[in-house]
Formats: sequence, structure tokens, C-alpha cells
Amino acid sequence: MEILALTMDTRKFIRTCSIWRALEVLGDTSTLLILEAALIGSRRFDEFVGRTGILRALLSDRLKRLVSAGVLKKVPYSTAPPRFEYRLTEKGNDLYWTAMMMLRWERRWSQSTGKIEIVLRHKTCGQVFNPEPTCNTCGSEITAREVTWSEGPGVGWMAAQYSRRRQQRGAVSLGTSLMDEVAQLTGDRWAGLILRSIFVGLRRFDEICRDTAMATNILSERLHWLEQMGVIKPHAYSSQPQRFEYRLTEKGVDYYPILLMLLQWGDKYYVSPEGPPLLLQHLGDDGDHDLLPVVNCSHCHGVIERHDVTYEVVEAKSPPQLSAVS
Repeated sequence: MEILALTMDTRKFIRTCSIWRALEVLGDTSTLLILEAALIGSRRFDEFVGRTGILRALLSDRLKRLVSAGVLKKVPYSTAPPRFEYRLTEKGNDLYWTAMMMLRWERRWSQSTGKIEIVLRHKTCGQVFNPEPTCNTCGSEITAREVTWSEGPGVGWMAAQYSRRRQQRGAVSLGTSLMDEVAQLTGDRWAGLILRSIFVGLRRFDEICRDTAMATNILSERLHWLEQMGVIKPHAYSSQPQRFEYRLTEKGVDYYPILLMLLQWGDKYYVSPEGPPLLLQHLGDDGDHDLLPVVNCSHCHGVIERHDVTYEVVEAKSPPQLSAVS
């Protein structure tokens, strides 16, 4: 593995990364809006149109990609004429914790107004709850500052295959979306890779550029955008010439559980035969231990699954209208 790394031109390769593999499927704003709609009950094409506001041609393309990736499956509901609906597969349902962490971040940090809202109720305890990122080993809430990492058996190099999908920031109307700002952030795969670099301690422009194999103009633009989003903040570390490193704000640090759940999903469905490329340790009160991330109910602290939760969707209308979805 070391010989391979030394002989490769690493400007064209990035470290093996389950987050990047996950974002190759999910790192697209339209895709995330479709998954949001699917998780709160949309199944038919016109329902997705109404819920997401995505143009029909773009929606058709993204649905095909999600079916091809095994996240959705087409199920016939009419034979004359032939009609299909789109249902989440097991692989799609396994994105539930990622969606819950996105919802948690949006509630905490987004300044958008006029969106739909969702009330989560845990069937097990019967209470309205907030999702909490939790270490299943020690029961503590997970924060980025209490997690360390080491290389796993699947570490190596992978080609940085940046697809030609255009940046869609602002191309989709998110005015009534449940997850507005976080869908833009998670829907930009380049931004996700930058944040991954910063979370593992690579803060300077050249370090991030080498780690992501990103073109310098794209990296500059994304760093500026992340600064505008309030996720990172530049700090001068040299004045002759003036140079900066990029540190996470509290808003940026709180994005970590989203990347953690993406990593876990990527490890499950896209890991190499050798094993995961990254091993995480949680710094608990009783000593370090393997990090086993789950999402818990804030009321009873039990692990939540999609089938254990009911939703009340409050539409972005006046007066609000409630519709219950299981």
C-alpha cells in the first residue's frame, strides 16, 4: 500500500473515503430533496413534483439515478395504463439517521423562514422528540471534539472522479423545503470533501488542495462560500505574506454528525473488501472505545428507527395544515 501511494501522482487521487463514496450518490441538492420527500411519504411522480418543486425532466433523471443506485425501487400500482411509484429500499431506509442529523442541524442553525416543519413522535415512549447523535457504547452525545481517528484496513487511494454535474446552488427552489440550508451544504460534494479535510486537521489551503485533489479555483470558491455560510472562518497564521488557515465555527463543528452518518452508510454499502478506510474512537469518561454511532430519542434515549416514528408535517401555509404520516 505504501509503495502504491508513493508511485501515484496524488494530485489526481484522494484518500479512500466512505464519505466521498456516499456523496457521489447523495451529494446533489435535487437528490436530497427527493429523499426528504420519500422519507415523509411521497411515492408517486406528481407527489415528488409537488413536494420538491423540481422540474419534471430533472426529477425524472434523479429518480432514475436513485433507482440505479439501489436507493429507490419502482413498484407498479397500475397496469392500464402502466404506472409506477417509488419506494425506499433497505439501502434507502438506512439513510434515515443521516436525514435525522440533517434535520437536527437545520433546526439549530438555519435562518430560513416559511418552510414546512415536522413534528417527530417516538412510538416507543409516545413523546415528541429531537434526534440526538449518540455513541451506542457509552450512551454519550457525540461531538467532533471527542472523536479521534486512525487508518483502517481499507485505507488507500481512489481516483477523484469529479462528475460534470453542474453546481446547483440556487437552481432549485427551497423555499418550502424541510431542509433548506443543509440540503445546499450536503448537496455540494466539494464542500463535503473540504469539511472532511478540516475535521481531520488539514486547515491550510495547500493541505486541503492536496487532500481533495481539487482545482484551486474551485477550492477558493468553495472556501469563500463556506465562510459566507458561517461554517468556517479564516485565521491568519502568517503576515509576510499574509496566509490563512480555515477553522470550523460552532455551526461547522455541529455539522459533524451528518458526515459521521454518511461515513457509516458509505462503510456499509461501498466499503472495500479489506474493510473500512477509517476507524473512529470515542473519548469517553471511562476511557477510549470504538465509536458506534446511533441516533437516539431525546426523551427516552432509545435508539430510533424509521418504523418507530410518526410524523406530523406542518405545511408552509397560513393557517398551518397538518397531515399525519407513519
